[in-house]
Parts: sequence; structure tokens; C-alpha cells
Amino acid sequence: MMGGGPFSDAGLFLVNTLFSLYIGAVLQRLVLQWSRADFYNPISQAIVRVTSPVLRPLRRVLPSIGRMDTASFVVIFALQWLNLWLTARLFGIAPGAATMTVMVVAELIRKLVYLYMFAIFVLALASWIASGGANPALRLLDSIAEPLLAPIRRWLPSLGGIDLSTLVALVLLQLVLKLVVAPLTGFGVML
Repeated sequence: MMGGGPFSDAGLFLVNTLFSLYIGAVLQRLVLQWSRADFYNPISQAIVRVTSPVLRPLRRVLPSIGRMDTASFVVIFALQWLNLWLTARLFGIAPGAATMTVMVVAELIRKLVYLYMFAIFVLALASWIASGGANPALRLLDSIAEPLLAPIRRWLPSLGGIDLSTLVALVLLQLVLKLVVAPLTGFGVML
């Protein structure tokens, strides 16, 4: 069982950080593919370079299904599974397969929601400061957020030039955390 001292806490932090960074990179690549973002954007290219060594060999075995990049999904799921399993083992817990599966799904939904929230928040903040037409990071974040914001904008027109779609999207994403992720996590703990 993990002692909880500074070295074990640092080890847990390091393990979770490394896994989260790589899972985040592959998840971003998947979302960028779904949103049909600019492949030639320098940030997109960096994400592709970081993730290709793992994804390229898997794609030979796991072809895409429609717009679903099967290899990316398998890598994300497997890495999140391994991350949660290592964390549980560091605490002396041996969760079952059903618990792990539910917890992995909940954590991946949480990460996806946070990715969208980050993109929307940064875009909203940037819109107050300056237009980011030439900024590659803002163009990429816009590519990520637009598929979520466009339907809201059609449903809720701007009021006096104020775009409320970002606020509505952030509220809806918070509801996903509370109504989907939290119950899934609770269910996973009970298994």
C-alpha cells in the first residue's frame, strides 16, 4: 500500500501527469480529426508528430471506421486504463474489469468535456482582448469549438451583438459533468 509520503505523492503526480499529457495529445488529435481542423496548422503538425509513433503501427491493424479513428480510440482507452490501474495499485487497490471500464469511460468523457471547455473559454477570452484571425492556436481552438457552438448559435441568436452560445455551451458541458460523468464515476465505485 502507498505510504502517502512526499516521494510516493511525487511519483503518483509524475505518473498521472505523463499519462494525462499523452492521452490529451491523442485525444486532441482525435477531436481535430472529428472537427476537420486544418491539418497543416503548426500545432496540428506537432500533435501528429507526437502521436504518430504509437498510432502509425496500430493503424495497419486497426483501420478507421467511417470518421472514427479506431487506433486513436484504442490508444486513448488503453492508456487511460493503464493509468487508472497503476494509480489504484499504488494505493493497494485491485479494481475489477467492470469497475475499470466504467471509470475509464467516465474519465475519458471528463477529459473530452474539459478539452471543449478549455477551447470555448480561451476563444471567449480572446474575443474580448483581440481578434485572433492570424493566431494558429486560436484558429485550431475555433475548429474544435465550432461544431459544438454552431447548433447553439442557430437555436439562440445573438442578443444585441452579444454571442451567448459560449455561455450556453459551458453550462451544457457542466451538466454533462454532473449528469453523466459523476453518476458514471459513482456507479464505477459501487461495482
